[in-house]
Amino acid sequence: MSEGKDCGGGDALSNGIKKHRTSLPSPMFSRNDFSIWSILRKCIGMELSKITMPVIFNEPLSFLQRLTEYMEHTYLIHKASSFSDPVERMQCVAAFAVSAVASQWERTGKPFNPLLGETYELVRDDLGFRLISEQVSHHPPISAFHAEGLNNDFIFHGSIYPKLKFWGKSVEAEPKGTITLELLEHSEAYTWTNPTCCVHNIIVGKLWIEQYGNVEITNHKTGDKCVLNFKPCGLFGKELHKVEGYIQDKSKKKLCALYGRWTECLYSVDPATFEAYKKNDKKNTEEKKNSKQVSTSEESDEMPMPDSESVFVIPGSVLLWRIAPRPPNSAQMYNFTSFAMVLNEVDKEMENVIPKTDCRLRPDIRAMENGEIDQASEEKKRLEEKQRAARKNRSKSEEDWKTRWFHQGPNPHNGAQDWIYSGSYWDRNYFNLPDIY
Repeated sequence: MSEGKDCGGGDALSNGIKKHRTSLPSPMFSRNDFSIWSILRKCIGMELSKITMPVIFNEPLSFLQRLTEYMEHTYLIHKASSFSDPVERMQCVAAFAVSAVASQWERTGKPFNPLLGETYELVRDDLGFRLISEQVSHHPPISAFHAEGLNNDFIFHGSIYPKLKFWGKSVEAEPKGTITLELLEHSEAYTWTNPTCCVHNIIVGKLWIEQYGNVEITNHKTGDKCVLNFKPCGLFGKELHKVEGYIQDKSKKKLCALYGRWTECLYSVDPATFEAYKKNDKKNTEEKKNSKQVSTSEESDEMPMPDSESVFVIPGSVLLWRIAPRPPNSAQMYNFTSFAMVLNEVDKEMENVIPKTDCRLRPDIRAMENGEIDQASEEKKRLEEKQRAARKNRSKSEEDWKTRWFHQGPNPHNGAQDWIYSGSYWDRNYFNLPDIY
């Protein structure tokens, strides 16, 4: 952890709460009495962003706050900056990319859809960063964020359009959009996209989450790449939560192998050692398979149990990242991590500093956090109607929505369509902000 540092603007402008809460004001409601099927049966194969879900299926955070959870393991960025070897830097960046999705494990509540113009800021002197995000588009829903190291050592930014699809028993979220990390001391930029996240058993049974797909991290200065494969769980759950891949140079020579579980840890090891282990493991698996005839039930959507709870550590491996344990009250608090628990906290001093568009001031989320579920439901409906009315008025007057803190443009490193931070948010000059709550 870095020591608390002054955030450029002194205490008068800082919203940095010094002592963070360890619990929410109220535990979550049981969802057992609610049938999600009655809502979703009309929507098979549809895009879910257009469907209004009852508030009981939410968690008391906006998607802008959920995105901020990428920053939980910021120490890995500081660590990457401290290495002079580009391969060691890439290992830390890969660990950061994996750690950024780790908080999704068992988080089956849906974050609230941000309203157009909604913002969220987080200043963490103790972790050495500050972040601003804004909902820059409503159809399609796009959230843009920009974080910077308080010592000017890094910039981390991106725009995410979570494309949700309902497949009968599961909901799949494909997080479209580029994520960029710039290590300023090394004049290096890395880009990647996140894996697909899938929530299973949304009709009956215990909800469970998996992430799958390839994540390719590119170092635009050296040409090195890290290709990580988030494995789908497979029929017997052997691959559940597994991540593995290689760091390779621009001529595709493998420099190092990475493996672990996105819910738990990531290790690096020499590629030859890794391949020998994989070969041996495959042989053992086939022998096991032949010795017992297994009846396969393709239809089951139950959560498979992984072979063992933790990763087998190949001799000679180096630990890159291990997840911090969840707090003891996490199960009653929407399975939040300690980091997530503090995202919506607010005090009088902070209220005087943050803009009126900050989602800490959003009444439906606040009511849900306080355990007032009926009020949360009424407020959510009121805010959605207010947003629709505002959109109607704009189309009548042929007025275009103007984003405040981000503008559309190509990503400077890979040319992909992106939203770029326009600056000046931290000047604390908040005039002419839209009235969205």
